Amino acid sequence: MVSDVLARVRAHLTDHFAAAGVTAEPTSASVTFLGLERMDVLRFGSAPGGGYDYVSLGCSRYPMADPTAVAADPLRGPRAEVLVRLRDTVATPGLARAVALLAATPAVEGVILRPDALIDLGSALWEAAPGTGVFSAFLLEPSDIDDLELDPPCDPVCFLRAVPITATEAAWVRLKGADALRAAWAADGVDVTDVTRPAGEPAR
Repeated sequence: MVSDVLARVRAHLTDHFAAAGVTAEPTSASVTFLGLERMDVLRFGSAPGGGYDYVSLGCSRYPMADPTAVAADPLRGPRAEVLVRLRDTVATPGLARAVALLAATPAVEGVILRPDALIDLGSALWEAAPGTGVFSAFLLEPSDIDDLELDPPCDPVCFLRAVPITATEAAWVRLKGADALRAAWAADGVDVTDVTRPAGEPAR
């Protein structure tokens, strides 16, 4: 069942990106954390207009469970994978591990990944180039990838976009909420796919 879910997720992702003009096979990195099953990170791109998508493959292996539940249901419950979309401007060494770590948080910390969730990894998501901002957290939101329906009684797999944010922006989310930060980005013309962007300084 588990291998079937992941095979279907991979095929679903391949179909999505092929429809968007990305026909090359994705490159893949595997990350293993102590006590957990392997997490893969697929890199699709470059799409028309430039940029890459880093997508986890393994988070949807099992449903995400409420940590207060007495027993986890092996079939029912939300499932998700996460993707990070960035422009191809500078190298981001270490990003694949950060994506895998994000995807592992449901298993490690009992977190349920959902839109507007703030996941602070507590350290840089990649080795930042000198003069660029340091991103240490992800803000989740719906992506443009359709949910993948599974056989009943399993819940569908949803695909959440994970936007890298700085510590300053994470503090703003905690204070004012995710929508307030997105509104500030829109007002300031911030391109969240640009890894060389400065940290947002929302003063509103």
